[in-house]
Amino acid sequence: MTSDTTHSAPEGPPITPPANPDGSAPAPTKPEAAVPPPKARETTRAAGAWFATTAALVLLVLLIILILQNQDAVTVHYLGFSGSIPLGTALLVAAVAGAAVVAIVGVVRLTQLRVKGRRARRLEAKRAKKL
Repeated sequence: MTSDTTHSAPEGPPITPPANPDGSAPAPTKPEAAVPPPKARETTRAAGAWFATTAALVLLVLLIILILQNQDAVTVHYLGFSGSIPLGTALLVAAVAGAAVVAIVGVVRLTQLRVKGRRARRLEAKRAKKL
């Protein structure tokens, strides 16, 4: 099976840019250099605070909806203790406990990095004094 469409070269001589008076080729132009890039908007602390507050309120509303829609009592067994609490409350306690574990791990890691950075700065200061 063959195609009826053929690609042919355009007729006529190739188009070349005009040469400079001395016979050299013209310098290439940079279109991006002609137009300066748009200035990025800087985020202010107030804008960040408003965004964080809005996100926290949305999450709070979703959490309240979760708790209100899951009022069925469930029996929870944990380390030998057992009790009956609403499912929404049990999920909230589990989420808070998970967030606490993540926060503790994050604080430990940040502390490690700060100690490592402090040691590196001290070593660098000692080396600078020796020179």
